[in-house]
Amino acid sequence: MAIESMTGFARMAGVAGIHAWAWEVKSVNARGLDVRVRVPPGFELLAEAARKRLSGAFSRGTLHVNLSITSDAGPPRPRINEQALSALIEAVGRLPVSATIQPPSFDSLLGIRGVVELAEESEDALSVLEAPVLAGLEAVVLGLTEARASEGRALEAVVFGHLATIARLTEEAELHPARGVEAIRERLAAQVQALLEASQALDPQRLHQEAALLAVKADIREEIDRLHAHVAALKALLAQGGPIGRKLDFLAQEFGREASTLCAKAGDAGLSRIGLELRTVVDQLREQVQNVE
Repeated sequence: MAIESMTGFARMAGVAGIHAWAWEVKSVNARGLDVRVRVPPGFELLAEAARKRLSGAFSRGTLHVNLSITSDAGPPRPRINEQALSALIEAVGRLPVSATIQPPSFDSLLGIRGVVELAEESEDALSVLEAPVLAGLEAVVLGLTEARASEGRALEAVVFGHLATIARLTEEAELHPARGVEAIRERLAAQVQALLEASQALDPQRLHQEAALLAVKADIREEIDRLHAHVAALKALLAQGGPIGRKLDFLAQEFGREASTLCAKAGDAGLSRIGLELRTVVDQLREQVQNVE
């Protein structure tokens, strides 16, 4: 199973009757899963469906989901409320005839509120759009999955490159002449001699005991073994795939801890250089794995 990135974008659009719709989903990094859905008023049912579907498809990332809907209903057309007009004419007909009161004309009757209505050529948008928009939701989820998978494949190649560099630098540190027993003994002997020459009050035996303790502390065998173990663990995680981002981030922190300790113990310019290079590539590794789901 390959790894997936938490970053990606997908869009799906369509038309249903007089309505045009479009889903857009943008995914960015996050510690957990946060699905944020925006839909036009009256379409809250589709928002809940989108939230549920995306929550089931992804485990990490902040997902910004937007549904836009536009309609081409055309200009409103006048419509006569014939029932209201008939009732009005009937009511007028029951009025007593008077020479001073003229019978109402159609113009005056049509001007009464409610007799003439302006009606739009519209449909029940939700009932018309629900099926195609939900089908589009499925398509946009698949599109985002592929986008994140494509980004994940590129990310995996970068992570493997950093891992190869870490493995190489670990080997260089392990084989470096400065970490040999004789090299450490010579460095410490020179330091002890310099101290003795600087002050005759120092106890030579005590100095040699302290030097022996320093020699033990200066050994980077433990750090090298841990670095080898972390390289193997990271390779195993990448082979496993899936949502492993948190585990990768933890391993990157462990790499950083060992690299820092190696720098502190180095006592040699060559080993210090290797340790600094390790810290640099580990920082680059950690920056990349924080994109992994």
